[in-house]
Amino acid sequence: MQRIGVKRTKETFCLLILNALILTLLSGCGYKPSSYETKKVMGESVSTEVIISMTDPENTVVLKDALDEAVIRRFQTALRHRHSAETHLKIALRNVVFSALQFDSNGYIVAYRTTINLLITRETKDLTRRYNAVGNYDFTISSNAIITDQQRYEAIEKSAIKALDSFIAQVAAEGSRQKSE
Repeated sequence: MQRIGVKRTKETFCLLILNALILTLLSGCGYKPSSYETKKVMGESVSTEVIISMTDPENTVVLKDALDEAVIRRFQTALRHRHSAETHLKIALRNVVFSALQFDSNGYIVAYRTTINLLITRETKDLTRRYNAVGNYDFTISSNAIITDQQRYEAIEKSAIKALDSFIAQVAAEGSRQKSE
């Protein structure tokens, strides 16, 4: 009977040591979330501005909402007025393109790709940088149908969020390079 108890204690001890080693390896790898890297570049507060596109003013509202959400959630910084922010982001909508991806057997379009191209200018008190951000979103429609306003709005919103994610990745890469320089 004692042998079984000793064997179980030994197995438990080995599992405990193994778990401790795994936790040490994972916690010591130096991983930092992208919000940590972007905060080094962006600072603690950000202001936003979206330049109204005269050719596509409806999409500008979608961009402004997506940008403000990205600043709060993905950058994890405070949204402020321009005069009190460390960084100011200015976004211009370059273009929105809907392209056919797939056709049915009768030749009707059943899948589209929305591509949005943004020009983002990041301004701080001593630096101005420009970024090109592109986002894509694929969606389907019924055969022999047209894109509804709701589908168009949703496609532009989701591709804008992907374009902003692309911008965030660029800023995070910039932040990680700052550390090594």
